[in-house]
Amino acid sequence: MTVFSATSPRPRNGRARTHMLPIAVGGAFAAAALALVAYLLWPTWGTVIGASAPEKLPVSIGNTLFNVPTAAIRMKIQRHSGPQERIDLDFLYPSLEAPGAPKHVTADSIDATMQPIDRIFLSISAHHDALAPETRVATIYPRYLDPAPGVVDDGLILRKFRTETPYGSEDLASAASPPLNARCTRDATTPGMCLSERRIGGADLTFRFPRSWLGNWREVADAMEKLTAQLRGPKG
Repeated sequence: MTVFSATSPRPRNGRARTHMLPIAVGGAFAAAALALVAYLLWPTWGTVIGASAPEKLPVSIGNTLFNVPTAAIRMKIQRHSGPQERIDLDFLYPSLEAPGAPKHVTADSIDATMQPIDRIFLSISAHHDALAPETRVATIYPRYLDPAPGVVDDGLILRKFRTETPYGSEDLASAASPPLNARCTRDATTPGMCLSERRIGGADLTFRFPRSWLGNWREVADAMEKLTAQLRGPKG
C-alpha cells in the first residue's frame, strides 16, 4: 500500500533571512566607512581646535620642515605632525592669523551679494623636481604673453596672456620690489583670483588671493613673505 506523507514543505523564510543578514551587515559597514571618509575630508575653515591640540604642528613636506598653526589647517585629515605630501591652509588678511570660529549665518542675515574674501589660501606640496616656479615665470610664461606693452600701475606691471593659449583668461602681474609674480584670472561672474608660487627646499608654496587686492600689491607681497618666514621657523 502506498503511503503519502502529510508533512508540508519546509518554509524558506529562515533561509532568506540567513542570506540577507550578511548583506545588511556589509551595507552597515560601507555606510560607516563613507561617513568616516566624509568627516575626515570635509573642509573645516575656522573650526575651533580643542584645548588639548598643540598650537603648531611640525610637518615635513618634500623633506622640508614647516611649523604649521593647527587652526590654519583646512582639512581634519591633514591635522597631524610628520611627513605629508600636501597640506592646505588659510590665514586671515591682513592680520595673518589663523581663522577663528565661523560666523553663524542665517537666511535672514546673509547678504544677497557675494561676501568679500578676507583670507589668503596657501597650499604646500612636495614638488618632486618639477619645473621651479621662477623658471616657469622666466621661460614658459613669456611664450604665451600678448606682445603688447603691459599696463604699469604703481610699480606693478599687468600683461595679458594671448587668448588662444592655456592661460587665455588670465593676466600676469609682476613687480621687482618687493618681488611679486602672480597669474590672475579676470573678473567675470565671480571675482578674479591670483595665484603666486615659490619654492622652499623640497616643497612648492602656492598662494591664492583675490585679484582686487592688487590695488595694495606691496602689502600682499609682504604678507606672503612673512607667512613663508613664519612657517619655516628658525633654520639651523
